[in-house]
Amino acid sequence: MLANFLNKSKPINFIGLLIFFFIGFLFCIYSAFFTESFEGNKIIKSILLLFLFLTIFFFYNFVITKNNLTQDNTYAYFIFTLLTMCILSELINYKILTLTIIYLLFVRKIYSFRSSKKVLEKLFDSGFWLGIFFMLEPLSILLFVLIYVGSYLHKKITLHTLLVPVVGFITPLFVYFTYLFWYDKTEEFENIFKFDILFDIKFYSQTKYFLLISSILFFTLCAIFFKSAKALSVNNTFRKNWVLLIYNFLILIFFSLLIPQKNGSELIFILFPASIILANGVELIQKPVFKNSILYLFIIGSIISCFLL
Repeated sequence: MLANFLNKSKPINFIGLLIFFFIGFLFCIYSAFFTESFEGNKIIKSILLLFLFLTIFFFYNFVITKNNLTQDNTYAYFIFTLLTMCILSELINYKILTLTIIYLLFVRKIYSFRSSKKVLEKLFDSGFWLGIFFMLEPLSILLFVLIYVGSYLHKKITLHTLLVPVVGFITPLFVYFTYLFWYDKTEEFENIFKFDILFDIKFYSQTKYFLLISSILFFTLCAIFFKSAKALSVNNTFRKNWVLLIYNFLILIFFSLLIPQKNGSELIFILFPASIILANGVELIQKPVFKNSILYLFIIGSIISCFLL
């Protein structure tokens, strides 16, 4: 039954998933802000946080549908919503939500490389958004690899395509440096380039994160294994984006392992490629009973992670 509900991309599907997310959001917001008293400024903060989440869902769905990263269904959006709820309490933070929106604006340009229109403009924009991302989270420089992987996969490697992303990346940095130079605060600019890398996975040994990460890795790797045989057998646009999704997933695993201040919220970046890969894996399942079992398993895991762990 659930598989039939999600099998088509209809407005009612998104409304239903948003209601489900809203219930979890209210629970987390109440725990974070209203355990002691109701105040006007807390309500405003809650509304702003909800707006940021809705923006994330909008751009997530836009990237998928615009670039045909899945078939015409709601599996990816469903899985992304559930996985987001698993770390919802860690995401009640303006900075991480803003970073996620910037990240989605970045990957939006990366996956649009499939079209031959305005290639240099897209390359510049991808570098520009990554430059902003870098100023807020320096370790995001790892994602520079994704720009050139996307450019290579779509056969657009030239001198111009190599240099334009660099120009785009430098542009926001130059503007920021100019601003700090004017106010004699250049040391703040220098601090951006002081990378603090800490390869420590002890944080992820906690029960909640260990189960979550283990489940994501297991099911995503299974989806990659079974889907790749079909996706790589045909030389089309999806084949290239499928390879790009795998690179995206692997780079963000390293990002999560190397980031120094781990609190679980950094996993939101992995959820973009992981949910799309998982959705493609679910599409392969032919028997409804097995497909429904997997989908219900995702719901149960999300509820346990969000409300019990």
